[in-house]
Amino acid sequence: MRPLVCSASGSTTLAMGFSIMPDRSTSPVLQPVTIGDLPLKNRIVMAPLTRSRSDDAGVPPPYAADYYAQRADAGLIVTEAINISPQAIGYALTPGIWTDQQVEAWQPIVQAVHDRGGSFFLQLWHTGRISHPDLQDGALPVAPSAIKPVGQAFTKDGMKDHVTPRALETDEIPLIVEDYRRAAANAKAAGFDGVEVHSANNYLLEQFVRDSTNKRDDRYGGSIENRLRFPLEVVDAVVSVWGANRVGIRLSPATTMPGETPLDSAVMETFGTYVDALSARGLLYIHDIEGVTQLTREAPDDVDFPALRRRFSGAYIANNQYTLDLAEQVLEKGDADLFSMGRPFIANPDLIERLRHGAPLAEAPKQYWYGGGSVGYSDWPPMRPITPAG
Repeated sequence: MRPLVCSASGSTTLAMGFSIMPDRSTSPVLQPVTIGDLPLKNRIVMAPLTRSRSDDAGVPPPYAADYYAQRADAGLIVTEAINISPQAIGYALTPGIWTDQQVEAWQPIVQAVHDRGGSFFLQLWHTGRISHPDLQDGALPVAPSAIKPVGQAFTKDGMKDHVTPRALETDEIPLIVEDYRRAAANAKAAGFDGVEVHSANNYLLEQFVRDSTNKRDDRYGGSIENRLRFPLEVVDAVVSVWGANRVGIRLSPATTMPGETPLDSAVMETFGTYVDALSARGLLYIHDIEGVTQLTREAPDDVDFPALRRRFSGAYIANNQYTLDLAEQVLEKGDADLFSMGRPFIANPDLIERLRHGAPLAEAPKQYWYGGGSVGYSDWPPMRPITPAG
């Protein structure tokens, strides 16, 4: 078991290792809720967390069943980002969903979550230009346009500078749409409850959306309508497999990843049009990164998250550095329906119980975030015995 490293909590610790904690069990964020036709235990979502524990064939390890099942008290779990094809890979040791072997490996993981009464969505991922030839069998990564991203790729031989990608030919794009359709069907075969389309953090779909990374002059570039064409074709393909009521999508209007800004010249017009189109399709939810992942909740003045939420008819999942207190405040204002948390789930398999009791949270050193085996992944201990206040 990993040692328990606690952050400050304001609790009173007794000599025998027991603590008296404030009772938060009546928090509206921790009550059951139904979105669409999907009943959830609470309004907390386990956000997608890349952990790089899979093998070279993109097959997740058996102990991933322990990792996800331990966290099944979340209202909804969204998997780590899952590659839809070999071309989609942008990081070493990340899992896939394009082969029978991968599907078979996911089945017991999904069953373990279901055995604990959890709801489980798979996130569909194509990294586009955020990759490296070492991850593509020597081929160049693909993108809407041949624009080199800043930063480095995580390869089996360590970090390597990104390269200038190859711009996709027009007739290649429908083939990637079919990759998404097949991956969505494979997710259903694995037993998941639904899927989330990853259209955030400047990966392939967002590369098409933003005018800084999409300089095409064909039907997939230029106007906002054209730049949204490919992402919406992907959404339609996934919906054809699952139905809109079991499809969500992740967005990041304020991201500066991978370190370039501004990423779009008219962000609210672009993403407002995108959200309108997603709402018209009846998607279950949008999952919005409010700010920049791992960096800040601050957003440019021209990004209005509540306004985007009001344009969408389904559920709105808010993400980025949320605490229970902040989630309660935002819920009361009606600016979100669910709240996703990422890093707190790494070292706290019983995060929901800790939130209910106001208990301290363990903190995972960064050395355990990416790569390795079960240590620092599926072996974090639950909290010490707790005596609720009152």
